[in-house]
Amino acid sequence: MTKLLLAVHVLAAIIAVGPVTVAAGMFPPAARRAMAAPDDVRAAETLGLLHRICRVYAVVGLVVPVFGFATASEMGVLDSAWLIVSIALTALAALVLAALVLPAQSVLVEGGGTRERTVRLAMFTGVFNLLWAAVTILMIVRPGSTTGA
Repeated sequence: MTKLLLAVHVLAAIIAVGPVTVAAGMFPPAARRAMAAPDDVRAAETLGLLHRICRVYAVVGLVVPVFGFATASEMGVLDSAWLIVSIALTALAALVLAALVLPAQSVLVEGGGTRERTVRLAMFTGVFNLLWAAVTILMIVRPGSTTGA
């Protein structure tokens, strides 16, 4: 059962978090292009698509911690420091996405953008991506694990 839970957890992370990370990273430059050419319908459509990808896959991404908790419980590592740090970083990443990235994207999609907003959004997106990178590293290295890694 542990292997199945772990497989679903890892697949969900790749399938859900990956697209959000990429689309969110692509959004600020796409927003700048759309602002530079306000009559370019395709640029506006691209912005809407990237925002939709971020919103939909953020919801799908809720599967990741659900199966992560199930896997950790099955493995008996819920009290491990590396896991607690990973959970905290995951919660912080979710907060950054929900409170900073997605609302800023919405404003830009609706045409309320300035270059300063895109710069700020790029910073929030970078923080979100760095948090996920840190979680991924903790999941691989697992300090104190018996994997020999």
